[in-house]
Amino acid sequence: MSIEQPLLKIGFVPLTDMAPLAIAKEKGFFEKYGLDVRLVAQNSWSQVRERLALGEIDAAHILAPMIPASWLNGAFADEKFVSALTLNLNGNAITVSNSLYQELLDADFDAMLERPTTARALRKVILRRAETGREPLTIGSVFPFSSHNFAMRYWLGAQKINPDRDVHMIVAPPPIMAEHMESGKVDAFCVGEPWNTVAETKGVGRTIVRTNEILGNMTEKMLGVRQRWASENPNTHRALILAVLEALRWLDAKENCLESTQILSSSHYVGVKPHLLAPALGGGGALPSRRSLVEFPDYLVFHHYAANFPWRSHAVWYLTQMVRWGQVAEPINVFDIVRDAFLPEFYREAASAVGIPCPADDDFANGACARPWVLHDADAPIVMPRQEFIDGRDFDARDPVGYIDGFAQHNLRIRASDIAAKD
Repeated sequence: MSIEQPLLKIGFVPLTDMAPLAIAKEKGFFEKYGLDVRLVAQNSWSQVRERLALGEIDAAHILAPMIPASWLNGAFADEKFVSALTLNLNGNAITVSNSLYQELLDADFDAMLERPTTARALRKVILRRAETGREPLTIGSVFPFSSHNFAMRYWLGAQKINPDRDVHMIVAPPPIMAEHMESGKVDAFCVGEPWNTVAETKGVGRTIVRTNEILGNMTEKMLGVRQRWASENPNTHRALILAVLEALRWLDAKENCLESTQILSSSHYVGVKPHLLAPALGGGGALPSRRSLVEFPDYLVFHHYAANFPWRSHAVWYLTQMVRWGQVAEPINVFDIVRDAFLPEFYREAASAVGIPCPADDDFANGACARPWVLHDADAPIVMPRQEFIDGRDFDARDPVGYIDGFAQHNLRIRASDIAAKD
């Protein structure tokens, strides 16, 4: 197989879930497949979007919703992104400032003891603030088209809180979220690890709920490339998928956890001390001193649960949330977008080459399973995770129109029926 472009620049944001790229580099997986890769840290997700669109980087550790969002008219410099590989499930959480945490306890102590923690107490705080003339709460997320933004909005909406009317939403890069909380610029945020752990370790906030408890094992980051680049460099793209897929399988082995924390702690990657990376990489999601998070083995999933498969149903779900919250202002065809943006056929080819079982279908019904289950419609049976949303709703990717119509909280700018019917 001739590699069209062996020299690659791959962008990433300093987060624990950029680990597959660091491991592929440090453990020789890129080299194994004939690639000479330079990993380039980016300051923000907007920089990732711009540099990938302009061709200044060839591929990127990218937010999953950014892939289908790039297919919206004029979204990202008219460049469309595609992905054939999911890098992880989960890995994010909602953290609140110490002062807001106390307000939540005062407003509804019982609600704060529940698992998963809902926004019930927060709704009471918001109402009290409005009644007394106080400023609305400021809530941070990392990018408008991010799982963090949609998880926060879903969490709020489940308790009849409108994120565009009842609170003030802002965007900030993940590495400065804890600083924003410490300086009082945000009252709460949704961010990926290690930045929730950093906020708790610094004593500036309390993590109260993981996004896995809100969205139930949703695709988080992906390996993104430009559609044109993928078409022009099919062998390079395949080699890239294979190298990162092997790194993902390596990360899934618990015996590699300590080494991975050491690698990621380098200033070339995340640049924080290993003990701040260990909670998520070790699978617990909690420090011994934490009181706000119970131990949870699937806080960050790199490989098991068919985690690397680019589920088209996940892309449909993200598009329903873009429509729900007014990010889509003209009719679109959801099914056309996900068919072109997510490339499961490329994943199947690569996974088959390294002996990884693949699902036979491109989607499944999210939100329908309250416990782990076995996917039999695959090369071999695959243990799958619970798929449950915090409001108890089911999601059928075949009926996104009915799904959107079922939300009482929304800021629609088009009719749900304007997202097209499936052929």
